[in-house]
Amino acid sequence: MNAPTQAAETVGQTPGFDIPDPLSLPTLKGKVSAEEWRLRCELAATYRLAALYGWSDMIFTHISVRCPDEGDKARFLINPYGVFFDEMTASSLLKIDVDGNVVDETPYFANPAGFTIHSALHMARDDAHAVLHVHTPYGVAVSAQQDGLKRYTQFSMIVHDDVAYHDYEGIATDLDERERLVKDMGNHGFLILRNHGTLTVGENCALAFLRMYFLEQACKTQILAQSDTKEPREEPSTMGAKVLQQGGPAFTHGIGDNLAWPGLIRRLNRLNPGYDV
Repeated sequence: MNAPTQAAETVGQTPGFDIPDPLSLPTLKGKVSAEEWRLRCELAATYRLAALYGWSDMIFTHISVRCPDEGDKARFLINPYGVFFDEMTASSLLKIDVDGNVVDETPYFANPAGFTIHSALHMARDDAHAVLHVHTPYGVAVSAQQDGLKRYTQFSMIVHDDVAYHDYEGIATDLDERERLVKDMGNHGFLILRNHGTLTVGENCALAFLRMYFLEQACKTQILAQSDTKEPREEPSTMGAKVLQQGGPAFTHGIGDNLAWPGLIRRLNRLNPGYDV
């Protein structure tokens, strides 16, 4: 991966890495394919939406999208290390290959932990075009619970039977973990990384985001329900299967006909425009 550049010490600043303002970069529009530019804009929007919903962990987690096929080389877009979710732009996103190499000229570098988790799923799952991984307090709290996600609420029952689990192996910098992560997730759309966080995949950013919304709501309501002195009421597994079947169609639509995504983009354009540069 590209080595970070050390910044010169100036008054009022702490010496460290030189992380440019994303808005200072020249645009890549017209310099990459139309399809790649579309994916870059959607991914940058997804980062800013994640920040808007309170899912960011400063600079320490990742969302990625698989690039259009470039011959036999699988590549994907991911965030530059040091750029906050709410300032992400289409042109600042990194393109990396399955070996973790940044393939285009950029002033930024990638986080190896993001490469390990995301490359594993992009390579193993044809339907995992978008991978969304976060460390929210509620998601991490549920990931630390012995029994994981419980069928306490409609939010949880919508996703419960499609959630897989992966045991904690430390910060994900060991490439050997990829095989175990892929095996544990199987063909599920949701993953709880125990004592770590949550993850969703989708055919596009809209689907991965919608899945994370429901998973996050399920985790949040579980922790809130457990604030009572009595054990919350849990629905039986038969009810979980029924609700998953009823709610499943919401997770099968693409970005063109996802009813929530256009509204999310309108909201983002009102509150934090500028991702599509």
